[in-house]
Amino acid sequence: MNRKLFYVLLVLVLMVFLCFVLLPGCTSSKSAESSAATREKLSSTAQDNSYTTAAAETTTAGMVQPEAGTAQDQSGSNLPVIQPKIIKSAVVSVEVAKGTFEESMVKVTKTAELMGGYVSTTESYSDADGKLTSGRIIIRVPGEKFNTAIDDIKKAGELKSISITGQDVTQEYVDLESRLKNFVAQEKILLDLMNKSTNVKDSIEVQKELSNVQGEMEVIKGRMNYLDNLVGFSTVDVYIAEPAVAPPVNAGGFVNAVKRGVEGAVKVLNGLAFFLIAISPILVLAAIVLLIIWLSIRSRNKKRAQRKTASTIITQTENISEKKE
Repeated sequence: MNRKLFYVLLVLVLMVFLCFVLLPGCTSSKSAESSAATREKLSSTAQDNSYTTAAAETTTAGMVQPEAGTAQDQSGSNLPVIQPKIIKSAVVSVEVAKGTFEESMVKVTKTAELMGGYVSTTESYSDADGKLTSGRIIIRVPGEKFNTAIDDIKKAGELKSISITGQDVTQEYVDLESRLKNFVAQEKILLDLMNKSTNVKDSIEVQKELSNVQGEMEVIKGRMNYLDNLVGFSTVDVYIAEPAVAPPVNAGGFVNAVKRGVEGAVKVLNGLAFFLIAISPILVLAAIVLLIIWLSIRSRNKKRAQRKTASTIITQTENISEKKE
């Protein structure tokens, strides 16, 4: 009995010892696992925060300093920036000093040439004495030098009027580009179909459609080139004129009145002479017609007189014959 009790007590002591030895290891293992999980969670959270911060910084930098040629919408996607297409033109009227009209025209021409432009049209008008005193010159200058050209033209004389206009053709140009891309894609498909055609009929149909597509492409390219030229070179229409000479004021008096009357009569006679010269072909034709009519009437009257005379002679002869009988 004592021996059994001894074994039981020994087992209990061993169990208590094992509990004291194993429980701290389990506790420390669980604590280590818990600590590792916590560290992993904290590391993941920190990494997420760092990614969020980096993304925020990238977004902010992209908003503050976007790349050249791109724009960023609210969703963060980059879109190509469309360069505006503006057709600039101006009409300028300048009055220059007397006797400097031709010199001013040359200056405007040189302005266009120095800026890489050219002269499109020139017109000159003379006064009563035959001297060139006014005219018009249209120049084309690069769009970026449009304002500089106008400033130089203003310096040519006294500015009388100026009108500047700008036509925005950006939307039209973008539409043309989109249409051209669509036609290019159609052309590629039609070329592939032509290469794969197995009979003449299909080839003819594809060739017909391809010709239509290529024709539309040429029209679009021509319009785009025209718009590029108008945008690339601005138009400046310049009117240049010398001061108008005021007519002299005539003093009163009988002599001046006679002079004005004679001048008026001369003007009337000049006008009448000009009118007669202008209608002279009609007058000649009318004279010929009247002469023909007059000669015809005269011939008819002459024949009537001859017939009347002959009739009278016959009557008298008959009367004389009757009396003799």
